[in-house]
Amino acid sequence: MRARRSIGRVLSLFAGAGGLDLGLERAGFGTVACLDTDPSAQGALQANRPPWWVPTNGDVNEATGWLTPAMVGLKTGELDLIAGGPPCQPFSKAAQWTSAARVGMRDPRAQSIHGMFSLMDTFLPKALLIENVAGFLQGRESAIDVVEERLDGINKKHGTAYELTWKIVDAADYGVPQHRQRAIAIAYRDGASVELPSPTHSSRPVRAWDALWDLEESDKPSPSGYWSGLLPSIPEGKNYLHHTVRGEGEEIFGWRTRYWSFLLKLAKDRPAWTIPASPGPSTGPFHWENRPLSIREQARLQSFPDSWIFPGVDRVQRRLVGNATPPLLAEVLGRAIVSQLRLGDSETRERLLSKKPGLLRSRRRSVPDAESVAAVPAVFRAHIGEKAAHPGHGRGPSPRLLLEEAAG
Repeated sequence: MRARRSIGRVLSLFAGAGGLDLGLERAGFGTVACLDTDPSAQGALQANRPPWWVPTNGDVNEATGWLTPAMVGLKTGELDLIAGGPPCQPFSKAAQWTSAARVGMRDPRAQSIHGMFSLMDTFLPKALLIENVAGFLQGRESAIDVVEERLDGINKKHGTAYELTWKIVDAADYGVPQHRQRAIAIAYRDGASVELPSPTHSSRPVRAWDALWDLEESDKPSPSGYWSGLLPSIPEGKNYLHHTVRGEGEEIFGWRTRYWSFLLKLAKDRPAWTIPASPGPSTGPFHWENRPLSIREQARLQSFPDSWIFPGVDRVQRRLVGNATPPLLAEVLGRAIVSQLRLGDSETRERLLSKKPGLLRSRRRSVPDAESVAAVPAVFRAHIGEKAAHPGHGRGPSPRLLLEEAAG
């Protein structure tokens, strides 16, 4: 079950559809195993990379009882990297709109973090890479204290010097054609200083048009749900706020009374907004053609190549794409780790790093004009009129905040 010959070797945890793994592969890493509990994710990994070992039992906590370095042809300390993005739902902003709200480490799904560090204790890799939502490492419900405590315990037990370096980044700053805020954390076993990659595309991002201009979709998804009929009356790059008292359209909604992605449309001349994993009928970003994005369009905006397969029904495919790490971001991070740890032989390493990231798309010379905006359809005109605005900061949809107010 050895990985193919490569610059480095990585054990992938919470692998999902393989976005992190694909990017690390492009950075020179060979995958020794991919763990995930979702059968759909396992199917995606097997469909795209048959040589990768995808154990049927991909539970990270349970793997601490049976997965050893010897099972992947290694000795303790020989693994170059453990990488993964633990379940993000307990730390996600989107959870504020659910009945549970964010509960961080109190969520049972968050306990798999301990499995990750138990495997760290077993393998003692040269490096650790964590990718997750911003709330994973910042905020009062974050996992930062647990992460640092577990690394400190490993250091005391084995004499290692893992020290976490982390930062919240926007994937668009590295060439991904999508604004996606992510927490990136890296630690090196020998205590070496971690230099997170500097942004390369902050001033000249790869835009939605650059990603989608040549994609010909014969079966374009049709919009559904009552409010989707308003999409033609919303300009590119705008959302429902266009139709509020502070927008330039009609007053159909109250100011800031809906979630940001409600009726949100792409703009050709800008990166996309975050691709969701479980969108509702009114959840964007929508295509500038006033329809939902296709699976392949979403995948391109995540920086997946067209050859990457997402098996399953539409709902499953969208979940796999939306939950994935942008492969280009993973490639950029992997290249930084290869460079800083000087993995592989110097000739191979220098040849790899002398080239641009393979998943990076080039910018087009020009972008077409925005689509014309239609008038509000007659069926919605009865909704026009004065509306109440959002009640104010801290008084929004979060059930936790509402409960705290009631208790106070």
